[in-house]
Amino acid sequence: MSSITFSCPDCGGLLRVSLDAESVSTRCPQCDRDRQLQELEFDGGYLKRCIVCPSKELFVRKDFPQRLGVAIVIAGFVVSSVFWAYHNVMMTFAVLFLTTLVDIALYLTMGNVLECYRCHAQYRGLAGFDDYGQFDLETYEKHRQQALRLEEVHQVAEFREAASN
Repeated sequence: MSSITFSCPDCGGLLRVSLDAESVSTRCPQCDRDRQLQELEFDGGYLKRCIVCPSKELFVRKDFPQRLGVAIVIAGFVVSSVFWAYHNVMMTFAVLFLTTLVDIALYLTMGNVLECYRCHAQYRGLAGFDDYGQFDLETYEKHRQQALRLEEVHQVAEFREAASN
């Protein structure tokens, strides 16, 4: 079953919608506002664009919480450092090796998710994930800078409106 997970643009609440229906609409449980999503458009098996925003730039990544991955690496580093402090070289490398095995096992067992650079909507269960490109820092930075500029323009407009009142 394919689904999309995205943040509500009004309140920031997390929404998960099944993509089985023809017309996709949802109601945010936090702010109780209706959200009409665009229709899915495929071109030769590829999703042409994000249905939450008009972006056509999508990338594939592992469907794994990145914070958990970093926490595993940090825990392995801390535990191995304790063994290193007590001059137990074998246990130091055993912990590092075990941490590496856990990382490899998680990498091999986790599925992929298709993510939008612009709104960070995540698509699960769609066919053809392997045909999309991997994360590109230049594209990500382009969208991040654009979001910062739009936020700055919005803040200036709010400031001018407050100053005129």
